[in-house]
Amino acid sequence: MEPEARSGRMDGVQARPLAELLECPPATGNVLNGSAQCIDFDAGENVFRQSEICKGLYLVISGQFMRKTERMAARLTLGSARPGDLVELAAALGDGLHTYTLTALTPGSVLLLPIDALNLAFQDYPPLRMRLLEELAREVSRAYDACCLTRTARMRRGATEASLA
Repeated sequence: MEPEARSGRMDGVQARPLAELLECPPATGNVLNGSAQCIDFDAGENVFRQSEICKGLYLVISGQFMRKTERMAARLTLGSARPGDLVELAAALGDGLHTYTLTALTPGSVLLLPIDALNLAFQDYPPLRMRLLEELAREVSRAYDACCLTRTARMRRGATEASLA
């Protein structure tokens, strides 16, 4: 795929601003604001572990965090989470189990929007759930595209090395 085509395709999957994603009527916003909890973590501490019950939606406030998972007896690094990132949309919107482990690489903090408050907000204002589901779809598309770019780079590197041999 040409770089211009890839760039055009990626425009539609760029992360939306958090304020836009969580925009809701004042009463619903008050439910979320009133229940939000700021939690601090030291380097090496787990925010949550894969397969545990999800306590809510997490927003990274400060620090650097790493996403890791185990799939088919293999440990995989999924990438980092930085300030401003919403993490575990899949667990908060899906079956309620964490799909990966999030660990602090540096001291940092996250804002937790508890699952009970989220569910109340979804009942009061259904478009909120839809916006978050759309963001989850964009997140999956970005991850897929990143995998394709990595695979293409490896294939090109291999072709270059083979032509030099």
